[in-house]
Amino acid sequence: MIKRNMNWNKTLSGRYPFLLKPAGKDYLWGGSRLKDDFSKEVDLTPLAETWECSTHPDGPSVAASGEHAGKFLSEVLKEHPEYMGTHPKNDGGLPILIKFIDARQDLSVQVHPDDEYARLHEHGSLGKTEMWYVLDASRDARLVYGFHHDISREKLEKSLREGTVERYLQKIKVQKDDIFYIEPGTVHAIGAGTLIAEIQESSNLTYRMYDYDRTDKDGRPRELHIRQALEVANRKGSRTPRQPMRVLKYQKGCATELLYRCRYFQVERQLINTERCREMADFRTDSTSFQVLLCIGGCGVMLGEGEMLHFFKGDCIFVPADSIPLKLHGRAEFLKVRC
Repeated sequence: MIKRNMNWNKTLSGRYPFLLKPAGKDYLWGGSRLKDDFSKEVDLTPLAETWECSTHPDGPSVAASGEHAGKFLSEVLKEHPEYMGTHPKNDGGLPILIKFIDARQDLSVQVHPDDEYARLHEHGSLGKTEMWYVLDASRDARLVYGFHHDISREKLEKSLREGTVERYLQKIKVQKDDIFYIEPGTVHAIGAGTLIAEIQESSNLTYRMYDYDRTDKDGRPRELHIRQALEVANRKGSRTPRQPMRVLKYQKGCATELLYRCRYFQVERQLINTERCREMADFRTDSTSFQVLLCIGGCGVMLGEGEMLHFFKGDCIFVPADSIPLKLHGRAEFLKVRC
């Protein structure tokens, strides 16, 4: 096991980046790849999800380096709200949540509410809009994305009660590097053999519609939320989602492509390779938003004002808004997220 270098002088003040330690989830469908592939030191088996950047009370992440090490990210941002920038806040917490997901088995068929439904029926919570970036997928991996054809509420409810809903679901082949945007109301499920990075609103609202009659670790049927699901589900037939056109933009030692932009977040894929460059790659911030770097491959170092922060595959770095000037050196691949 490589020892993580947690540099960045704690005596320094200012808007310095810092590593995050995730919260883990041991849902029954999870596997071991987050430990095997991303060196996650979480004492859970199986390890289904790691909430890499989160201020949600169901799974808060913790600062793992720098002057804030050991504090919950929510505490850090309460002390330093300027770190979030001028983008609208989520009652003091981050408006987004970033996860790794390892689906060894199929996830339940589920649906999420929008902001308005959640506000009215879930004690003012946010809804759940999310984007998936497929990090890896087995040859036969599939996901559920809506219905083949329009389906009435009565027919859908009957199929859920009788356990026949799968015949109406649209299943799509998945491969590495695919992108899927899941709007509230879209009935969906991640399929077995899929490794995903998920960027979403800061919400833990999931209405489980169907779960293959599985039981939990105590032998009890898993809870379903059929009434709520029927109220929010989009029952119209869904088009097969097409992968968007993506264009790499090159700078010295760095290439960036936009993966997705919506009202809640923007996600880019960034490739750093400065092994043959005399100059390091610039990392730019502004006053409008924090940024999060999720390292999905390689390793390197972030430098600023004479200090350095080493990062490795699987690491998550929080960069405050209007950060100190930064440069990146190494050979790595990131998902870069901002609001």
